[in-house]
Amino acid sequence: MEHNNLAIRREVVKQARQVIVKAGTRLLTSQEAIAELVEGIDALRRHGSRVLLVSSGAVGMGMRILGLKKRPKELAQVQALAAIGQSRLMSIYDEECGRRNFKTAQLLLTADDLRSRKRYLNVMNCINALWENGVLPIVNENDPVSVDELKFGDNDTLAGMLASLTDSQLTIILTTEQGLRERVDGVLGDRISVVESLDETVKAMAGDTDNSEFSIGGMSSKLRAAEIVTAAGEYLWIADGRVKGILNSIMNGEDVGTVFLPRRHRLTGRKRWITFFSRISGVLLVDAGAARAVKEQGKSLLPSGVKFVSGVFKRGDAVEISGPDGVPFARGLVNFEASDCLKICGRHSDEIHAILGPNVDDELIHRDNLTLL
Repeated sequence: MEHNNLAIRREVVKQARQVIVKAGTRLLTSQEAIAELVEGIDALRRHGSRVLLVSSGAVGMGMRILGLKKRPKELAQVQALAAIGQSRLMSIYDEECGRRNFKTAQLLLTADDLRSRKRYLNVMNCINALWENGVLPIVNENDPVSVDELKFGDNDTLAGMLASLTDSQLTIILTTEQGLRERVDGVLGDRISVVESLDETVKAMAGDTDNSEFSIGGMSSKLRAAEIVTAAGEYLWIADGRVKGILNSIMNGEDVGTVFLPRRHRLTGRKRWITFFSRISGVLLVDAGAARAVKEQGKSLLPSGVKFVSGVFKRGDAVEISGPDGVPFARGLVNFEASDCLKICGRHSDEIHAILGPNVDDELIHRDNLTLL
């Protein structure tokens, strides 16, 4: 088993042309700690990988500047700390990367930036342009302006989304744990080296490593990131960022941390956006036959199989598809606005054209714009 684990790691490293690295607040405690992180990133770059860093730490840096020991609960206070700490954090990154002869660029994002297909593509193009110029993109959530409906939730999720957006073959999440560990009756056990499938048993091992006095996001958030990355057909690697030279150990293919293997069927870029980024504007409830056709046969969704329409949406918006049990099983980009969907649900093709005209689509959602959850 150990030999196989090493072989898996060597293969991961070998094909990692683009790498996302995420570092949490509790790892960014001093300039020396940041310098250690940058040293590892420099090694990744010299290995030949394009690297993007998702860096927490703005709020924590703001707390240190103001001498606070406990993270405030008021949104405005957290936003103020982020604004105070972000510029200082970036100045340290600029200094440390400059010592190693490469430049940095800062991107501050909200979830809305990736929900809009146009802005999603703009972010992707900007990152690619930075990589082409040899620049390290450093990304953080735009905490000073984010409110709940615009937030990713945590930077683990943001890292997973950026991995999906950029087609990055490897995402490395550095944390204060050695990796995912076995959990029996609430007691943590041995590190798990490789996770082949993110089933409920694995999710139950996540536990809670949150420390809300200083940061957000525990092992559960890292498993959410792993779900996004592996569904996109790529690898995610959780490792202990406190260990000196951990990124070098990873690039040497050593058996450190936990590696999550990708799912067999890789999502295309368009379907990745639909699955992970699109904002849901409505729900289509379908009958059992339509559910089987979509789930088991890869068919488009036809109006004849739709029993009920809810929500306000226009052509091109994302909607969820639920089966007779009411549980969502797919989502896709709809070809009709909500009012027209109500007119044609349960109708066959010849009736659709009689109701809406000869030039409308036959499918409510084409299979190329539809993805299973």
